[in-house]
Amino acid sequence: MNYCMECGTALEGKYLENEGTIPYCNSCKGYRFPVFNTAVSMIILNKEQNKILLIKQYGGADYILCAGYVNKGENGEQAAVREIAEELGLQTVELRYNKSEYFEKNNTLMLNFSCIIGSECLDGITDEVDWAEWFSIEDAQSNIKKGSLAQQFLENYLESSNRLELFHTMKDS
Repeated sequence: MNYCMECGTALEGKYLENEGTIPYCNSCKGYRFPVFNTAVSMIILNKEQNKILLIKQYGGADYILCAGYVNKGENGEQAAVREIAEELGLQTVELRYNKSEYFEKNNTLMLNFSCIIGSECLDGITDEVDWAEWFSIEDAQSNIKKGSLAQQFLENYLESSNRLELFHTMKDS
């Protein structure tokens, strides 16, 4: 942020105790903390948790995760459930927070969730989605857009799931 959102004056860095250097408006005499968008992305799994739903969107050639912005008054969980219902016509039966990442390209904090849905039926896809397809776990890893935040989220989720599975196996031994 380079300019004050209240008066438009160019901001300068000013030290604030316990915070460090923060943008400051000399005209308004106030610190201006960063403002950014918040969005959700979802790793959508079938009930058996052996398939992942990937989508193509906005004319893109690559498979990605379903995602969308958090609306005013919503929390991340509500946004995730709503986006899945809006874009895919699917009902979420279980939801778990995974990880967050800042996406500098569009100044957005992305919150990633894994979601189990009640049905694999894709009859409710809206015009926000060009194509949706169920993949095995391995095929989802192979087909998701390389180098994308979606790929990072998917790989992190799968690594965490494998660690958790290994922990439970060792604990039960």
